[in-house]
Amino acid sequence: MSVSVATKPNRQTLPSVDETIGEQADLLSSQLQSMSEALFPPTSQKILRKFTSGEAARLIGVSDSTLRKMTLAGEGPQPETTSNGRRLYTLSDINQIRRMLAQSTRGRESIEFVPHRRPGEHLQVLAVTNFKGGSGKTTTSAHLAQHLALQGYRVLAVDLDPQASLSALLGVLPELDVASNQTLYAAIRYDDERRNLSDVIRSTYFDGLDLVPGNLELMEFEHTTPKALSAGTPGETLFFARVAAALDEVADNYDVVVIDCPPQLGFLTLSGLCAATSMIITVHPQMLDISSMSQFLLMTRDLLGVVRDAGGDLKYDFIRYLLTRFEPQDAPQTKVAALLRNLFDDHVLTNPMVKSAAVSDAGLTKQTLYEIGRENLTRSTYDRAMEALDAVNSEVETLIKQAWGRA
Repeated sequence: MSVSVATKPNRQTLPSVDETIGEQADLLSSQLQSMSEALFPPTSQKILRKFTSGEAARLIGVSDSTLRKMTLAGEGPQPETTSNGRRLYTLSDINQIRRMLAQSTRGRESIEFVPHRRPGEHLQVLAVTNFKGGSGKTTTSAHLAQHLALQGYRVLAVDLDPQASLSALLGVLPELDVASNQTLYAAIRYDDERRNLSDVIRSTYFDGLDLVPGNLELMEFEHTTPKALSAGTPGETLFFARVAAALDEVADNYDVVVIDCPPQLGFLTLSGLCAATSMIITVHPQMLDISSMSQFLLMTRDLLGVVRDAGGDLKYDFIRYLLTRFEPQDAPQTKVAALLRNLFDDHVLTNPMVKSAAVSDAGLTKQTLYEIGRENLTRSTYDRAMEALDAVNSEVETLIKQAWGRA
């Protein structure tokens, strides 16, 4: 009776780990690129949908009949009229009407139409952050930036995450559309290739919303900062002040900056937090996420304490926790939410961002809820998600106004 002996495979014939990961990375990247090109061919650009007269009137703050009278009188931009008589406005049209109405009014009423910063009102820089990935930072950042642009603010979105999901969501593919020295790193680097932030800002398909895109190049800041710290070049701006210094270069052009921070506490995140005037911490109400957030808060306290001791100026108008992907019918989540509200009181935003299939469905085509329109989803699902989304963003907008001293 013969016994077969299993022989160990020759390790030299097996691919190395880096080769295996490299092949899988190339395969996935190629597939994602094919999917992106199918949705948005390289020759095309994302275009924001047009708004019905009812939507436009609500955004502007006037009645639909007022817009109709303006159209009949030939005042302002003329909307597109469909075959069934519906009037459609672009966001650019809406902003032109806002400016026209503001010019015909005075004082507080003009602010309601064009809510730009007034003299004495500082640039509001919101850092959306958490230590844990998957907490909804990018979704929150994108929807907040778009909401503020829809309300007439001049908004700059800054993608500080090397994974650059915010850039992709706003129509800029990090692997294809962002070349070397075209991210925020270009404005905060330490060598002679540093550029003004205005050189890397891009306009988006949202009128009033600009973008500083991101990609893997941002990781260079994590590598070059230790070298700069050890070199101790006299007069060199320290790492924690570099994002703030870059934003100062373009501050006069914007009312609000929304920073999508990376899901880790590195030099990039710290510099972003030091540039911020307010902070939104996204929280998924589950105990594992809460435990992770606890570690995030402890590390943030220690690191920002070091920054303060080194001369960093940390003054926040507000810090708020936002419950994300919240399921009101989920008893454990409800208990966690109650725990947070009991501990942090008013520091937890009153309105949570509920979990919704509408947001997920929009994300499949790299769109936000503000982009897809009510006709593309089940109306009840869309309306519930939009109600929650508008409630969250309006609450943050109110905090911004309060920071400026507005009623």
